Amino acid sequence: MPSPGRLCTRPADPCRAIELGVDFIDTADSYGPHVSEELISETLYPYPDDLVIATKGGLERPGPGQWPANGRPEHLIEACEGSLRRLKLDQIPLYQFHRPDPAVPLEDSISALVTLKEQGKIRHIGLSNVTEDQLRRAQQLAPIVSIQNRYNVEDRQSESLIDLCEQEQMVFLPWAPIQNLGRNRIVQEIAQRYGATPRQVVLAWLLARSPSILPIPGTGSVSHLDDNVAAVAIKLTPADVASLIGNAG
Repeated sequence: MPSPGRLCTRPADPCRAIELGVDFIDTADSYGPHVSEELISETLYPYPDDLVIATKGGLERPGPGQWPANGRPEHLIEACEGSLRRLKLDQIPLYQFHRPDPAVPLEDSISALVTLKEQGKIRHIGLSNVTEDQLRRAQQLAPIVSIQNRYNVEDRQSESLIDLCEQEQMVFLPWAPIQNLGRNRIVQEIAQRYGATPRQVVLAWLLARSPSILPIPGTGSVSHLDDNVAAVAIKLTPADVASLIGNAG
């Protein structure tokens, strides 16, 4: 697993991301569907030795705007096999359960991932879009190394899970880390003082928020990718970090 406290990505241009020092790429079989995984392998295979590719299974993508959960064990096993083929991997470094399926007991879904791990097809298990109770239930069956939940300046519902990750040495991967920046006055003021963009400020804030956080900002263009990675160089003062922690809009 990569060390938290770095900026990682869902890149628009995987080659440029590697050139900039990114060593963790987050994707999922439902992105496209399948297109994101195919693009990663077509562009980067054979992979650099230090690159960690994380993918997810447990959602389907039957059409635009449709993301139904499917946590059936047979689906997760089939999804993982498909990801292995598309990514051209013998073992997926981090395989994440994309979202619990209310129609399937969580324990059944996690047991499928345990089987895949025992078979050597995945190295580590992570969870996405979970509560602390769901995490604890999963931990009864297997070590969990990461949580990927929505978290940003204005959405703090996973605040306690970040602290838990820090305490238990897990990685927290915030999805949608950059949201609604135009209406956040404090973000705008800090960006002006640092000569930075609001996007860079919130990414710098996430890096300062906890050593367990590993931001994964999506990138729609190479210029966005460059701007995102540049946020690593911004070192916010403790007062700036505190002002953003205490502000949700």
